[in-house]
This record gives sequence, C-alpha cells and structure tokens, in this order.
Amino acid sequence: MHFVITPGRLRRRRPTDSGRWEAALLSPVILTVLIVGLAFSTPREIAFSRLLPAAPALAAAMWPVLPTLLLGAFCLLVMIGLSFVYTDLGTPYTVAAIVAVTLAAAYASHVRLQREETLFHVRLVADAAQRVLLRPLPRLVADMEIESLYLAAQEQARIGGDFYEVADTPYGVRLLIGDVRGKGLPAVGAAAAVVSSFREAAYDEADLRGLIHRLETSITRHSATFPAQDLPERFATALLVEIPHGSGRVRVLNCGHPPPLLVHSGEIRVLEPTAASPPLNLATLIGDRYYVDTVAFAPGDQLLLYTDGVTETRDGTGEFFPLPDWMRRQGPVPPRELLDRLHRDLLHYSGGRLDDDIAALAVRCPDTGAQEHPA
Repeated sequence: MHFVITPGRLRRRRPTDSGRWEAALLSPVILTVLIVGLAFSTPREIAFSRLLPAAPALAAAMWPVLPTLLLGAFCLLVMIGLSFVYTDLGTPYTVAAIVAVTLAAAYASHVRLQREETLFHVRLVADAAQRVLLRPLPRLVADMEIESLYLAAQEQARIGGDFYEVADTPYGVRLLIGDVRGKGLPAVGAAAAVVSSFREAAYDEADLRGLIHRLETSITRHSATFPAQDLPERFATALLVEIPHGSGRVRVLNCGHPPPLLVHSGEIRVLEPTAASPPLNLATLIGDRYYVDTVAFAPGDQLLLYTDGVTETRDGTGEFFPLPDWMRRQGPVPPRELLDRLHRDLLHYSGGRLDDDIAALAVRCPDTGAQEHPA
C-alpha cells in the first residue's frame, strides 16, 4: 500500500487488509488450540505439550500485556492438566519454560506498546508537517479546476522531496511543482524552503523570472544554513506555470523538470522548453539565465504536471511508464478522475511497488461554452 494525499479524502484500510489483521490477532489462540488438541490426541511420546511456550511468545508480537499473561496462564493450566493424564511428560521443565516465556513475552509486549505509542506521536508530527508542506489544494482556483496527487514510495513515509503549490495571484494562477534530489530530512527541509518562498514571492514578483530568482535564493540560503556532505549535489528541479486571468494562454518556466503535458482538442502536446533553465541551487555553476515559454490554453484544455517518479516507474521488464501514450487513451476526463486513473495504472504497471515518490497536478481551464450550453 502507498501513502496517498488527495484533497478532502482520507486513506482507509482496505477490507482485505482488515480481515488479514483480525486473523493475525487470533493466531496465538489458534496456535494454542492446535497444540492442546495435538497434545491430548497424540501418543505421549510425541509430547506436543512442549510447544505450549510458543503461544505466549507469539502473543507478545500483537497483544497487550494482560491478554499475553492470561494466555500464558491458560497454557500453564493446560500443562498441569496434562500431567494428571501423562505422568512422565517432564512437566516441571515445561511449566518452568511456560512461566519464563510468558514473563519475557509480557515484558516484550510492554516495550512494543511503548514504541508504538512513540511512533504514533512521531507520525502525528509528520502528518502536521505534511499538511504544512503539501497542504490540500482548493478544487477551484480562479475558475481553474485543480487536483493533486502524492504517492510515497514507502508506506511508512509521510512526506519526501517532491513538492507542489498553487497560488491565485494578481498576475494569474501560479503553480509550482518540483523534486529535490535525495531523500530523508535534508530533502524535506529543502522542499519546505522552496515552497515557503513560493507562497510569499508568488504574490510579489510580476515576472516568473523574478519569482524563480527568489526560489533560487531561498534554497541556496537553506543549503548554506544546513550544510551536508552532499551540499554541492543538493539541488531541485522545478516547474513554474502561470495562467493569467482571462488571457487564453499559459506561461511555463522549466528548471530541469519533466515537461508538462497539454491536452488540447484531444491532442497531447509535450511542452518541452525551447531553452534549458538551470535547476534550483545550480545557477552559480551553470548560469542563471531563465527562459519562459508561452502557449495557448483554451477553454476545455488540460495540463498535467508531474515529477519524474511518474515517468520513471518501471514494469517487470524494466520499461518506463509511457505517460504521453497513456494520456492519449484517457479522453476528456475531469482532473480528479484523471489522477485517480493515473494512481491506479501506476500501481498496476509497477506491480504495486513504487521506487520513487510521485507528485502530480492536473489543471483544467473551464469550458465556458459547455457550461452555458450544456449537452
């Protein structure tokens, strides 16, 4: 299972997972019943009763302390009962083993519960950080339909180096999506620095070049404040998109990021930059010249912004996910349905296992004609 962030939705445990977990919780009871049944129904030479300490040991992995102790006490009573039937089972040794294992299991259960509580609080903090860095986006921004998707490669993960944000500014709707090189807390910190800078600068800078300079400055300062061994290699790809109000066009500034896809009249266009712009935190090495491309964005058109985790998803043979071809097969679907299909098909393509985090934004220009004259 992969962690998913979708606005207004909470991830729920699948019914199959719930059933499996309930069966696992009953496994110590099942094991106890099996051992007891075999102990009473088989010849004493086999001595299945010596396996009784395994039941409380298994319970420690999933039960609280008191039920674990009660199961151990039950096993102890069973062993004492067997001793009246079979007098030469070596009952004292088995009883001692049950007592020792039960006490050790109870202590292990106590330690496990303490660690689970600590992990729970850590995840609460991670969830709060997630809501700050990847906060749920409004479904409608200045009449633009916008939906988001985030998939963490590991179920335990909450956030990573992929990031996105949207702002309704005086200059139009501005979108940011990017990917920090690396993993772990350094990548999260760099992503947070870029997103925080965008949330402020998007309203101040009239030009996308000025905005990207602000983001470049933020990640450079962050890297200088929190130096690491990989400092020369810590950078982020980023894609800035600006949709001016009522202009019928979109401006794109691509800093080493996978190119967005534009759906126009059923045709798919890959918006490759006309000239390369440097990724964030690499301007001092390869120059700070940024190039903005302008393309038409008519009513009913749709944009898909994504990180490289989408196109680098592999199948069992090592082939990359064919995103443009996949888009051509989708037809005119709403942004939410498009991302839901992308989520489903990525997991199916990769066999349910993702090797990298994935972020995506789907944006659709409202079809005013279709709204005024519905079919």
